[in-house]
Amino acid sequence: MQENSTSFSIKNWSDDDKPREKLAQKGRSVLSDAELLAILIGSGNKEESAVELSKRILATTGNNLNDLGKLSVKQLMRFKGIGQAKAVTIAAALEMGRRRRKEGAMAITKITSSTVAFTLLQPIMGDLPHEEFWIVYLNNSNKVLHKEQLSKGGITGTLVDVRLVLKHALEHGAVGLLLAHNHPSGTLKPSVADKRITQKLKDAAATLDIKVLDHLIITEKAYFSFADRQIL
Repeated sequence: MQENSTSFSIKNWSDDDKPREKLAQKGRSVLSDAELLAILIGSGNKEESAVELSKRILATTGNNLNDLGKLSVKQLMRFKGIGQAKAVTIAAALEMGRRRRKEGAMAITKITSSTVAFTLLQPIMGDLPHEEFWIVYLNNSNKVLHKEQLSKGGITGTLVDVRLVLKHALEHGAVGLLLAHNHPSGTLKPSVADKRITQKLKDAAATLDIKVLDHLIITEKAYFSFADRQIL
């Protein structure tokens, strides 16, 4: 029984296979997600090495790190071998990754394409469990003057106040608007309501010589652009 237990220990692996040594010798990019997670948790349990335990944890989220980052400390602690300290370490590391991605998006100051707009907004709303509607206010060079959440709703939709959008556009001296909302369901198909509010905002903004440049529907990994599809 002792021999079987010992065989699962990473200590008995060659240096090339040990996650910590592998990272130090070959760089972090060569490690798999499971190996990186194994470094965080340090050890496995009596039946599994840290890497095998990490593979099992990742498998429950479809090997999706974003979904792993959504697990609470209590949910992580349901895995044998993951106590509170390890669960907190995992949660903290993934939160740092999320904040790093968000800081990268904050560095964007000019919208030059729908892809850039998605990069700006995905970290804000891409993995939310509820729907939010955001407005990005732009100057005549498409530089970002301000961005804000206009509404927050349930998973079925949000309420959009057109008058508030225009009021804020005038306050910020904006001449262009970028509309965006997320679909927690993951679907990228615009609904009738999506098309209706887009047209309503476009028509209202036009009376003040403000252009609606695009409306993005954002999901965790992809987006739909009204402008790219020429339905704006």
